[in-house]
Amino acid sequence: MPTSNHPSNTRLTILRILALVFVITLTILLIIYRDQVKELQGYGYPGIFLFSILANATIILPMPGVLFTSAMGAVFHPFWVALAAGSGATIGEMSGYLAGFSGQTLIERSKTYEKMEYFVKRYGGLTIFILALIPNPFVDIAGMIAGALKMPLYRFLIFLWLGKVGKMLIFAYLGASIMQIIDKL
Repeated sequence: MPTSNHPSNTRLTILRILALVFVITLTILLIIYRDQVKELQGYGYPGIFLFSILANATIILPMPGVLFTSAMGAVFHPFWVALAAGSGATIGEMSGYLAGFSGQTLIERSKTYEKMEYFVKRYGGLTIFILALIPNPFVDIAGMIAGALKMPLYRFLIFLWLGKVGKMLIFAYLGASIMQIIDKL
């Protein structure tokens, strides 16, 4: 049984702390440079879509896609931002599915993996939907498992898209609301 001083646990803790610091720093910078963020309007919804593909194509290591969605929700209409970001995120998440489908093992089989495999086998699309709806790195693992289990791609994409768009709706409208409050100050 690994202890809390185990090197992989220490490394994971450091990565989590660095990720949190990065997210907080990015949020502060987005607020400070909100006028410059508004200049991203030139890229429009296609830019949001492409950024979301890139932010979600990473496996396990999350990129700040939801923060970008929040910032863009303050600039553009939040509904359309969520649709563009959620659709791009869905395409980006296919990297995990394809890795699992190809049979490549990108992560070691752990208790987390075993539990995730159980939920994907048992609940299928519902597991994908819930994991896509809430910000977490487990959607990548679930995508790999769905691919390895040969879940039909269309089914995987439908549930993933519904969850990703739902999550992006929350963050886009949250960003729009925060920016309205900041602008009133």
